[in-house]
Amino acid sequence: MNTGTLAMLSLLPIVAVGIFLVGLRWPASKAMPISYIVAVLLALFVWQVPGAVVAAASVNGLVVAATLLYIIFGAILLLNTLQESGGIKTIREGFIDISPDRRVQVIIVAWLFGSFIEGTAGFGTPAAVAVPLLVGLGFPAMAAVVAGMVIQSTPVSFGAVGTPVLVGVQTGLAADASITDNFLSLVTGIAGQVAIIHAITGTLVPLFVVALMTRFFGKNKSFSEGLQIWKFALFAAFAMTIPYVLVANLLGPEFPSLIGGLVGLAIVIPAAKKGFLMPPKDQQWDFDEQSQWDPSWTGRIEIKDVTHKSGRMSMIRAWTPYLLIGLILVLTRLKALPLNEWITSWTLELNNIFGTSITASFQPLHSPGTVFVLVSLITFIIHQMSTGAYKKALTHSAKTMIPASAALIFTVPMVQVFLNSEGGLAGYESMPMELATGVANLTGDFWPLFSTFVGGLGAFIAGSNTVSNMMFSLFQYNVGSQIGVNANWIVALQAVGGAAGNMICVHNVVAACAVVGLVGKEGDIIRKTIFPFLYYAMFAGALGYTIVWTAEKGIFNIGSIIVAIISTIAVYIIASNKRRMTELSLNKDKPFKSAK
Repeated sequence: MNTGTLAMLSLLPIVAVGIFLVGLRWPASKAMPISYIVAVLLALFVWQVPGAVVAAASVNGLVVAATLLYIIFGAILLLNTLQESGGIKTIREGFIDISPDRRVQVIIVAWLFGSFIEGTAGFGTPAAVAVPLLVGLGFPAMAAVVAGMVIQSTPVSFGAVGTPVLVGVQTGLAADASITDNFLSLVTGIAGQVAIIHAITGTLVPLFVVALMTRFFGKNKSFSEGLQIWKFALFAAFAMTIPYVLVANLLGPEFPSLIGGLVGLAIVIPAAKKGFLMPPKDQQWDFDEQSQWDPSWTGRIEIKDVTHKSGRMSMIRAWTPYLLIGLILVLTRLKALPLNEWITSWTLELNNIFGTSITASFQPLHSPGTVFVLVSLITFIIHQMSTGAYKKALTHSAKTMIPASAALIFTVPMVQVFLNSEGGLAGYESMPMELATGVANLTGDFWPLFSTFVGGLGAFIAGSNTVSNMMFSLFQYNVGSQIGVNANWIVALQAVGGAAGNMICVHNVVAACAVVGLVGKEGDIIRKTIFPFLYYAMFAGALGYTIVWTAEKGIFNIGSIIVAIISTIAVYIIASNKRRMTELSLNKDKPFKSAK
């Protein structure tokens, strides 16, 4: 069977997701079983993978799904604990003191705080932390999930103290020892290139977040109201990305997102309090009354205005749980500290499932779910909660988590069958590799424009930038070498695309929806996040094409033209929106003259 046919067949499980989940808006619990069945049939009858391997991959998927459900439960429990203790009310009041403008709040929580959490833990943890926090502040659940997914782009390549690069890229390239004798030096150089592409492309991410929020969840359904805050959005973007690039190029891939998020918070919050680049008070933006919200926006979690039993909780005490999460995640993820070795030493494993080479494992102490549960118990003590209130939080969390299991028990096994489809009797490479090879054969010298989409596809399927990089880094390097360009930049584009793919990754969306009780709306979320993903992959790919081909093809090439077009459109939209808003403001201030 030729490569093109295999590529088309490999695409079928993804097409099933697109048709049923995104197109027909079926809930993931109904759409993903179909995708799983398609992947299994392809593996068994086309790739001719032994049934034992398919079964083992499915079992491994169930184990991974269980670990995700544990994280979801911990995140929901922490949110409910803070609600029952009165902590959420205090945090909400604190954000109103910074700014009552929801656009400012979403940038601080999702973009900056989310980048910090991504840098410490990665693997979807920001959505488990930032999304429920936004709901606690009074955001519609769907708006919170969309915001949480869109920021899963720029900081992701350096999530979990650099795991997607240090583990993903390095492991992928290490399969060919002929590339270099010093993989660490090579990977560190690629990390700097990744940061440069991310920083340029990610500049518009905060603006995307607020524009999508005002368009889909605002009273006036207007992009303009989001674009109105463009100065503050760009300021917040640079406050994170400038230190992010400096750290990546001077210190390496471990801390760009972590330090970028922290520095951004330290710069943006005081600036916001002083009104720097903020909209005038008469132009501050909020959601409509909750009674007017579309019912599909809200989940099963209802945030109640609970006051602490003392009548007033200090801001420090209210924020302590989130500070503890950040601190514990950092302390347990830094390999230089002895705590990391201790918590990773306890691993539960299912070795050689059904006699295959597939092994399922789980590190309970290293899981963010354990951190969430631990911090929830600490919150019970420091917030002086009653046993009844904590029991209520525990019970409600368990009930909220259960609906997510129906989607994840098919989503993750489908991913594992898809990834473990190599080595069958037909002699084909795995489905994702055949798909990537088919695209590469069609594109030739234009490959840089498509390399980010392949990275994004890997993350969409696997739910992980790290796994996408492990699968495709060597492939991307080889394609770059074959077309005669600097292959390191092509690997960097892979990492950038893999990060952007998290915006539309099915099981990340399922997990984020589950945290706020929005199970069944996964397709609606992806329909909204697909646009920023397409921008991110297209712009980054065009930027990469410009970098690798300018010396040979000149500055005016298809990549630079695409970059110029997208940049011009962005500037035009912002400028025309500014002019339109100014005209509306002037017309509002003019006295009314009656016709004679």
